[in-house]
Amino acid sequence: MATVLYITANPKPEDQSFSLQVGRAFLNAYREANPEDQIVELDVYKLDIPFLDEDVFSGWGKLQQGTSFEELSAEEKKKVGRINEIVDQFAAADKYIIVTPMWNFSIPPRMKAYIDSICIAGKTFKYTENGAVGLLKGKKAVHIQARGGIYSEGPTKDFEFGDRYIRAVLSFLGVESVESVIAEGMAQFPDKAEEIKQKAIQQARDLAKCI
Repeated sequence: MATVLYITANPKPEDQSFSLQVGRAFLNAYREANPEDQIVELDVYKLDIPFLDEDVFSGWGKLQQGTSFEELSAEEKKKVGRINEIVDQFAAADKYIIVTPMWNFSIPPRMKAYIDSICIAGKTFKYTENGAVGLLKGKKAVHIQARGGIYSEGPTKDFEFGDRYIRAVLSFLGVESVESVIAEGMAQFPDKAEEIKQKAIQQARDLAKCI
């Protein structure tokens, strides 16, 4: 039995989001193919995710100098402790399904905050004399993204920093198996939006059966 984190980053209702609809189709197909797996749904817009601020860095600095966790200030304990919970949950999972829209060429800010909470040295990667090494070997991930325009090819290809960023982060953390399902062009070609969505949904369902 595998533990799967289904991580979404869109404040819209599911019926108003292309990415969430494709993600739900994937999840339903995955549940059908893997009924024994434990699936944990995480909506980053409903999670308590501390930003990396003065309290976090102050708390980390004190811990590195030998201060005990109990000696940190109330805010330092709250934020550092919460980040530890987030990264420990992520590190313990076997598979990750990440669902995002493309916003301004990249990902929503709440997703970036979540990523900041899982990229923790000693937890998901470590530094060696040969550089950083990811600690999440043997895990799998899928990134599902919706884009209003076409960014996989053509003149705007170099503006795509969402899927590339997610894949780069996962690779850095040691996740070697990463697949992407992209629905793009719905705003650019509104008359084809439903067709584009259905094609991505079918791709998601097919992938869910074999990941």
